Amino acid sequence: MTDKTVYIYASQCIFVCAITYGYQGIHLENAHKWIAIVARYVVYMLIIKGSREACALGYSILQAQETLNIEDIIKHSKKYGFIFIASVVILLYNKQRILDEDFLLWFIAYLVTKYPEVESNLVNINYGVGMACSYFEGYLVHVIPSDGAKFVGFEENMDKYAAKQGIIFPVKRLFIIITKSMYCPPDLKHFNKANREDLPYLEACQVSDESLEEIEKDIAGVKNRTYRNSAYKIYRPGKPPVYLSAECATPLHTLHRVLQKTALYEDLAKVNVPEVVSDFCRTLGAVISKSPECRDKCELVYYDDMDPKANLASILLDKIRDLEPNFDNLKKE
Repeated sequence: MTDKTVYIYASQCIFVCAITYGYQGIHLENAHKWIAIVARYVVYMLIIKGSREACALGYSILQAQETLNIEDIIKHSKKYGFIFIASVVILLYNKQRILDEDFLLWFIAYLVTKYPEVESNLVNINYGVGMACSYFEGYLVHVIPSDGAKFVGFEENMDKYAAKQGIIFPVKRLFIIITKSMYCPPDLKHFNKANREDLPYLEACQVSDESLEEIEKDIAGVKNRTYRNSAYKIYRPGKPPVYLSAECATPLHTLHRVLQKTALYEDLAKVNVPEVVSDFCRTLGAVISKSPECRDKCELVYYDDMDPKANLASILLDKIRDLEPNFDNLKKE
């Protein structure tokens, strides 16, 4: 618990104690009756809470493609389970019904009080959608299309780099890596599998040639702001390397850093990471597909960096193969 949570909980406990002290209808001889009533209401609240958590989990599995983790579910619900079982035992011991006629009224009252929160969430844009729009307008529109003046555009920038280095980019798109955890390393080689020489692996191009030509623009009062895209190569066992331009989605990386410091950013402590990633992917993909200047020039790549069997270099190769099946036979122009 955070200090704020402890303070609020303690204040409510004091408030309840004050009401109990001042309420004349509570007598010690009726203690078993009051305990049974409280136990029934605890059961009501936990059933309602459990139904909400179950629906949230179902949404995450169906919409956010989150896998069902039984161990995490047990760990999260263990204390609630003990409280629920203890309350049921108290009711059975006192020969009371577990669910009474007023349970339905409790549920309806809960839904009524929850509605303003739901309505607020419908009005407010969520994190994933907002970050996707910001990433597109604040970054992609500056590095993908030509500005008709200084910058020639991403595709021609790739052509210039390829001609200078004597290489081939089989797919002239910016590969945007979106990780499940939102973590983004400073170099994509950190996603390579250690001691697995049988697998393809990523490596940035030479230090002096690792970036495409820099882009300079005057943005929001910043003079000569610099943008650059990195060139990587995928090494394959017994085959020539495959070249591409790739990078991680920096807004997700920023949020990942924020979530490591919830003591500073308390309001974001309960962010649903799978939902944010799903909304970011869906929104960014939709915006790019609607933009004539960026369509077919960016490729979103979802990478489950929490799966020890997943290999980013292999996933990127599969993407390249889908977009250009004959990439191994392409010749330098």
